[in-house]
Amino acid sequence: MRSERLLALLLLLQTHGQTSARELAERLEVSVRTVMRDVEALSAAGVPVYTERGARGGIALVPGYRTDVSGLTADETRALFVLLSDSAHADLGLGQAMGSALRKIMAVLPEVHRPDADLASRRVFIEPDRWRTGAAPAPVPELARLQDAVFGDRRLRVRYRHGRDGSERSYTLDAYGLVNKAGVWYLVADHQTRPKLFRADRLVTARVLSEQARLRPGVELQHVWQDLRREVENLERPVKVTVRVAADSRTRFLRVHQTELTDPEGVHGIHDGDGPDTPATELTLRFHSLGHATILLAFGPEVEVIDPPELRNALREAAQATAALYPETVPIE
Repeated sequence: MRSERLLALLLLLQTHGQTSARELAERLEVSVRTVMRDVEALSAAGVPVYTERGARGGIALVPGYRTDVSGLTADETRALFVLLSDSAHADLGLGQAMGSALRKIMAVLPEVHRPDADLASRRVFIEPDRWRTGAAPAPVPELARLQDAVFGDRRLRVRYRHGRDGSERSYTLDAYGLVNKAGVWYLVADHQTRPKLFRADRLVTARVLSEQARLRPGVELQHVWQDLRREVENLERPVKVTVRVAADSRTRFLRVHQTELTDPEGVHGIHDGDGPDTPATELTLRFHSLGHATILLAFGPEVEVIDPPELRNALREAAQATAALYPETVPIE
């Protein structure tokens, strides 16, 4: 929109002083003719802008004329770019508009603040949506140290309390950045070159080391975060499983997997069959994840998974790996 471009032009002139029309056109991604028309519009609106011809000429504001729009501090600049990295814009269909806004703001930022803005946009993400098993936000006493490591490209030595069993372990980490997901802070880092996700409120201690962080070349926070997030979401996604249970194993199967049945009331009265010709029973279950569902392999050929295909493949691979341990029949004396 022209109003946005006029504001961007004004901020460019305020920040950089006298600038050639060609350079302004490149920064604003328009033609020189459009820049000159915009200069005329600013002048008509009362902005004291003028042009000087010649090899050293250009477009400039009258000395002393200032606006308050670009008077951002380093912290304000960093905060602005962190907020603008919010993935909610993409969900609202505003991803392209945000990218355009970022370029315009970066173009008019004072030179001294540009590194902070760029670093903030690459090292801190904010995602408003909660995990499926939504963790509640909690205070993070070590957050300031995490920021120091992230923005200073320094290694971290942390003591971390695991949520599974409450055990504590120490790690030396190379941090890519911080992610705030629905108010819960996560540290995304490499441990021995392998990407890992740490809930920041479970950090018992954190110490910034003097060593430079050993980040993998060309790898950014957004790449590592996407992979780790996908792993977590796959673990949390419930899996609907259809099985065919042999007649003589139905009672035992129901006793073991009663809680996973999608229709527990609908299986009352089912008992083991009387003979080999008794048809198998088809049942539907729901497991917390694909990994949890592999427990069905314990029933061997008595239970066949009909759906989903991913689980059939996983069971086949597990069975083949087990069979490979016993390549020959061992004679029994």
